[in-house]
Amino acid sequence: MKKTSFIVSVSTLLFLCILLPICIWIRGKNSIYTNVETTHSSPVGIVFGAGLTLQNTPSDALMDRLTIASEFFFADRIERILVSGDNHIQEYNEPEVMRQTLIELFDIPEEAIFADYAGRRTYDTCRRAHDLWGIDHAILISQGYHLPRAIWTCEKLGIESTGLSATLQPYLKEIPYKIREVGAIYKAFIDLNLIEPSYIEGAFIQDLDP
Repeated sequence: MKKTSFIVSVSTLLFLCILLPICIWIRGKNSIYTNVETTHSSPVGIVFGAGLTLQNTPSDALMDRLTIASEFFFADRIERILVSGDNHIQEYNEPEVMRQTLIELFDIPEEAIFADYAGRRTYDTCRRAHDLWGIDHAILISQGYHLPRAIWTCEKLGIESTGLSATLQPYLKEIPYKIREVGAIYKAFIDLNLIEPSYIEGAFIQDLDP
């Protein structure tokens, strides 16, 4: 009897582990737009960081996110852009590079861009956007493989979210990133349901009120 119960428990756990990423992916796909013109409007677009090159410029994936964000802004679908990324050391300032790129390359007005310098991962970006800036509705701008988890995370943290895909090209590390997403979904489940992670609560806050 005990052996049977153990087998049932293990089988159920394995089933749930397999089912979780599939459910998150299917649910997220239903909330992702691929065309700027057909995406509904929102007060804020959140652009997630995606790394810098050795020359301190946006990676290909990040540049595509910024490109889509600028198109979305000039299509009058969003009023403000929150760029969020890693700045854990002085020499690596992902949000500032994102902000400057939007201003200098895409001519986005400086007053329409707000930077979160402590968005070290998806959880941090969503948590800080909601708790510190009071954002409760947003369009999330990222690549398609990342958006299902980002939407799920932000919604669990109080932000009604839809996604706008910034997948404009094949990426060198796209397959490893897609594989990584499975593990990241499990980590997100733990963060959101079991063990609340720490995050930087008050650094680098700017007011998002118009």
